[in-house]
Amino acid sequence: MRPNYEKTLLILFSGIIGLGLCFPSLSLAEMYKYVDENGVAHFTNVPDKRYTLVLRDGWVRFRLGANVDQYDPIIRKTSERYGVDHALVKAVIKAESNFDPQAISRAGAKGLMQIMPGTAKILGVNDSFHPADNIEGGVRHLRYLLNLFNGDLQLALAAYNAGEEAVFRYEGLPPYQETQAYVQRVLQYFQKYSSAPIIPGSSLALPGEPGG
Repeated sequence: MRPNYEKTLLILFSGIIGLGLCFPSLSLAEMYKYVDENGVAHFTNVPDKRYTLVLRDGWVRFRLGANVDQYDPIIRKTSERYGVDHALVKAVIKAESNFDPQAISRAGAKGLMQIMPGTAKILGVNDSFHPADNIEGGVRHLRYLLNLFNGDLQLALAAYNAGEEAVFRYEGLPPYQETQAYVQRVLQYFQKYSSAPIIPGSSLALPGEPGG
């Protein structure tokens, strides 16, 4: 069994001239990376929500072979507190940040569960880059969305990606390619991390509100 490992590669700004030759239109001020389900890394300077910022202030940060089990104790403890399946939380983290606690999206979402600054303030998350704080806030938000949409998993995930207003506006899954792909991606990861089969379109049981 190949051991889990994490490698962080810092490439100095002066060493990425080759990227400029390969991608003439690439802005050296910002570059974003997305790792697909096959582990293939994609780079762009015009990202969608799948991508995270990897070039900032003169350096590029790469995470290879992310340790998918590193945060399991925190995920399980927090998920149990809020009555959310830990496999679902893990799937959201995989889709949002690929387990990178320092991930930053172009829109400004931060950390493992990619929490926007405004949402973090509402949730009382003081440091979005702190794994435990970020997971706490992300799971609380996910619990809120599951309650809001009566346990409908697809709608809750769509709202996590595009906002609950978009789901209400379209009275269902928004017709955004990015959001629809995001929902399917999380469901695939959920299936991967879960011991029980996941049926698309199913609802999650809603336990009573957890205690403080």
